[in-house]
Amino acid sequence: MHPIVKFVAQRILLGLVLLFAASIMIFAGTQILPGDVAQSILGQSATEQALANLRAELGLNDPLVTRYLDWLTAALQGDLGTALTNGQDIATSMGQRLGNTLFLAGWAALISIPLAITLGLIAVRYAGKWPDKLISAVTLTTVSIPEFLLGYIVMFYFAVQWRLFPSVSTVYDGMPLLDKLNAIALPVMVLVMVVLGHMMRMTRAAILNVMQSAYIETAELKGLRPFTIIRKHAFPNAIAPIVNVVMLNMAYLVVGVVVVEVVFVYPGMGQYLVDHVAKRDVPVVQACGLVFAAVYIGLNMLADVIAILANPRLRHPK
Repeated sequence: MHPIVKFVAQRILLGLVLLFAASIMIFAGTQILPGDVAQSILGQSATEQALANLRAELGLNDPLVTRYLDWLTAALQGDLGTALTNGQDIATSMGQRLGNTLFLAGWAALISIPLAITLGLIAVRYAGKWPDKLISAVTLTTVSIPEFLLGYIVMFYFAVQWRLFPSVSTVYDGMPLLDKLNAIALPVMVLVMVVLGHMMRMTRAAILNVMQSAYIETAELKGLRPFTIIRKHAFPNAIAPIVNVVMLNMAYLVVGVVVVEVVFVYPGMGQYLVDHVAKRDVPVVQACGLVFAAVYIGLNMLADVIAILANPRLRHPK
């Protein structure tokens, strides 16, 4: 078996095992939460008989292992259950929310990834000089500020003071693209500032590490321009760690947007999860947790596969 096929198969298998372990943790975590699901649905005035009937209907009296296997089997078939609070199908409700989150994350990634790589290349070109120090200082500052505080700062200036963008990011089906982009401008701005520093600094560190190689010195002796050496010789050989940090930040853009979505009241997965946590709607919380885990593990698995494919020693074994 070719080494690449072997390593890719191992990474995919490991990802599936991690997802299975995550599903166990998600289900167990929701089961040990304090309170009674039946009580939260029927209210404090419910009779004991009504509570007992609802527990039996929801399967809350079944053994924990039986409930987990039933839930996992249904989830593998695309059935995420029914929301306890409104009786709606979770998969259907989550579809639109997930689409909104992917739309938000996609635009943030489209802006932040090229910008981070470009700033990283500039920082390497002027390593130790004022452009490098300025880029590092600005990106470190944005990374150090909590997302909710950064969101309120951006909202105060761009929505309240200057009235350039709306403070509430409301989107809906059939909304024109330009109106959608105007609505998500502020949360995208916050997400870009949050992830930009990590990707830029990893790009800078990875390329500086490659710049110590002998072939870089050979390229310098040939008289190539410094930025050409960085772009054509150093960057391609530093792609593996850069891809890893890019994928990690893309996973954050999908999974970690809960705070940003709540701040801007954006109708995405994060807002959907927070709303149903407050209502103690366990099936919705379980479904959101499983989807978030699948996205995070899937993107990390994809990063590992790309890093394997980018390794010339594996592509061309002796």
